[in-house]
Amino acid sequence: MEQHAVEQHGKAEPAVLDVVVTTMASDSHTWNLVFLQLLLEELGHRVTNLGACVPDELLVAECRRIEPDLIVLSSVNGHGFPDGLRVIAQLRACPELAGTATVIGGKLGIAGPGDPERQRELLAAGFDGVFEEGGSVVEFRSFVDSLPAGARSLPAGSPSLPTGSRPLPAGSGLPPTGARPVSAGSGALL
Repeated sequence: MEQHAVEQHGKAEPAVLDVVVTTMASDSHTWNLVFLQLLLEELGHRVTNLGACVPDELLVAECRRIEPDLIVLSSVNGHGFPDGLRVIAQLRACPELAGTATVIGGKLGIAGPGDPERQRELLAAGFDGVFEEGGSVVEFRSFVDSLPAGARSLPAGSPSLPTGSRPLPAGSGLPPTGARPVSAGSGALL
């Protein structure tokens, strides 16, 4: 019996991710979460929006329950940096979430966007991406598009990567750290 090779035309379907979007305990803003939810759903992903003022323990418990491929922390009140450092430590301390792709964005400090030291500290603490206020939605989408379903199993960092960072899949188009600060100017706010 003769077998014929099957030709594939077009692009493969993009991975559908399970994503959690949330603020942190000190942030009562919700419009940013609605924007993120709609953006991610438009990209074809399943989104769980935990809402505003989410206590750390609840955030960790819900992420353990949901087992998302991506966690997106959004801040509008200017306290994203200290809140993010506290939350990422708790997420990374949880064995089930230690490798889950996790990003932070929005207004991370009251002195304005673009502080490279703040971004380095957040990446070193364990975030896979930092998207400051005024950053490009295109950069965020590129990051999300680079994640395969099951991204919660990202490989641990290697000696060539800064402490706390994890590589993205090959061909993602992002630097080897798996994350990069986003330039200001587009008006988007995570």
